[in-house]
Amino acid sequence: MSTASRWALVVVILAVAVTVAVWPRGSEPTAQPPPGPDLTAARSAAALSPCPTGAGIPSLADAHAECLADGARVVAGNVFGGRPVLVNVWATWCMPCRDELPLLAEYAAGPGAVEVVGLAVQSPDKDALDLLAALGVRFPNLLDRDGQVQRGLRVPDALPASYLVAADGTATLITQPRLFRSVDDVRSAVDHHVGGGR
Repeated sequence: MSTASRWALVVVILAVAVTVAVWPRGSEPTAQPPPGPDLTAARSAAALSPCPTGAGIPSLADAHAECLADGARVVAGNVFGGRPVLVNVWATWCMPCRDELPLLAEYAAGPGAVEVVGLAVQSPDKDALDLLAALGVRFPNLLDRDGQVQRGLRVPDALPASYLVAADGTATLITQPRLFRSVDDVRSAVDHHVGGGR
């Protein structure tokens, strides 16, 4: 190969390298997170009621959660606000929660009950759905995937924790009793906080 040919080859290689270096990158596909597990069967087995909507609670206006019934992202304040709601905060690893959830389901199905909404925290979505299905709990449930609602409610470390959210959006931690051991416990606590204001 002659010297002229070699120089021509070098020029071509350099031109290609420069072109590759300055070529616009906007058309490259962006990396997408891997899809999560298909929860269709787990959602079907859990058969949860849809998440309700109401007036917003100012303290939870920016707190988003996932509706476990369908996976929709919702504003928690809009799910809890506008009417009296009993919010039960639970986790799949919490043993007392497993005893309390069925009591809340029984209360929710009874006459004169205020609406009950569960809030799963620090728990994988499939595990939460599987537990609710196993316990036969059907009332609406949210998943607080990133702790926004937990922080907004100032949930204590020990679970479960229940709150009575009044129609005006005021959320009160129920401390008497701290853990429900019967449907009568639930009813008494709600009546104490709501009284005749339903």
